Amino acid sequence: MAMEPRDPISCPLAVSADAVPPRQQASVYPAPFAARMDGRVKRVLGDLFGLTNFGVNLTTLRPGAQSALRHGHARQDEFVYVLAGHPTLLTDQGETLLAPGQCTGFRAGSGDAHALVNRTGADVVYLEVGDRTEGDRVHYPDDDLEARRVDGRWRFFHKDGRPYEGGS
Repeated sequence: MAMEPRDPISCPLAVSADAVPPRQQASVYPAPFAARMDGRVKRVLGDLFGLTNFGVNLTTLRPGAQSALRHGHARQDEFVYVLAGHPTLLTDQGETLLAPGQCTGFRAGSGDAHALVNRTGADVVYLEVGDRTEGDRVHYPDDDLEARRVDGRWRFFHKDGRPYEGGS
């Protein structure tokens, strides 16, 4: 969704990130994938300031939750910085346990599919940063899903090109 330039009246100068209300829609994935994001809480920080070139989220994964379906972007860079907890990073290379203060990143077009899962009994909290490159495509090697960014929105398709009903 395209944002308007910063309006100094409606955009705050500073906020406490953990006081920003969580995103209303838990996931933009179509059914049946959206339910797999139960326990993920995103506080969309970038939109609050009218940022248009990249997004920033403060994300909490409750015990047992995952960040996303394992995925890789064709045109979007991603960066994650762990603030609290010990998420497991899933990539094409295997699993890596992360700790507070550690970070990871994924260059656009690298082909390395990734996701975070919380296999602990405590919350995981991290910052995620990604750009908003139009025309991005996302592959999901473990699922019958492909995403395409069109007109500022995600559109979802089966791997054979059929659109998912209600997906965007």
